[in-house]
Amino acid sequence: MVGGGSKEHMMPSKSKAKGNRFERLIVDMTKSYFESTIKIKRAWGSNGAAMGQHEEVDILLGDDFKIQAKCRKSIGQWMIPNENVDAQVIKGDREEPLIVMKYDDWLEMLDCAIDGKYSKYTGK
Repeated sequence: MVGGGSKEHMMPSKSKAKGNRFERLIVDMTKSYFESTIKIKRAWGSNGAAMGQHEEVDILLGDDFKIQAKCRKSIGQWMIPNENVDAQVIKGDREEPLIVMKYDDWLEMLDCAIDGKYSKYTGK
């Protein structure tokens, strides 16, 4: 190897680089939506231990909302909400139900929850 470097010190794998870009996108979208008024932190090296959290925590929102960001080449189409619904609730056998929705919609719900209002449900 030229320069005596090892592969561990080379550029990250394509998969790792893709994951890093996705984590930055989530942080950037959140900062943009909240105009940087909400606390959000991305774990160095995608390792939550760098923030005093479990190693699988990629992003910390506020003081205690932990996010793990997963980016895949493709997602099963059955999991993606179609244009007629706002969210898709999915569940595996003997698993807890999960909700899948657009991140922008989730940010709007979070913003309204922080403010104590969500006009879609309060009728205001």
